[in-house]
Amino acid sequence: MAANFWTSSHYKQLLDQEDVDVVQPLDREKGITLEEFKLIKMQMASYISKLAQNVKVRQRVVATAVTYMRRFYTRKSMTEYDPHLVAPTCLYLASKAEESTVQARLLPFYIKKIYADEKYRYEVKDILEMEMKILEALNYYLVVFHPYRSLVQLLQDVGMNDMNMIPFAW
Repeated sequence: MAANFWTSSHYKQLLDQEDVDVVQPLDREKGITLEEFKLIKMQMASYISKLAQNVKVRQRVVATAVTYMRRFYTRKSMTEYDPHLVAPTCLYLASKAEESTVQARLLPFYIKKIYADEKYRYEVKDILEMEMKILEALNYYLVVFHPYRSLVQLLQDVGMNDMNMIPFAW
């Protein structure tokens, strides 16, 4: 991982909010509005969080997965790439990048538990194929800087060395 945010690929690829919230032309043709686009991304972030709770990964992995999904949809269309497959694949990829690996075979099992709908039944091979598409769309830039380490350092600086003293849940 890059040690310096200012020289990292994360910094070099930062986008303004108006660049992130752009509906792809193919999605616009299908009638997806900006509001619907934002709603779908929020629902998929929630979906990633539910899956993460089931497979028991850290919050940092969830944050990385959501970042990957948002980066992916700045370049690709939601109508071309199903968010219900992209979201768990981003979680799988993030778990690898954050060294908290989730077995790929667990994801289809938990997807089936969350969604009873046959339409969202994906197999391991679907996730592994989508992983390569996501990697290509992200240009293989997987480094994501999160504020978590800085927050812990800030709390230590303030004198809250004991994690039990922290007034919020990790």
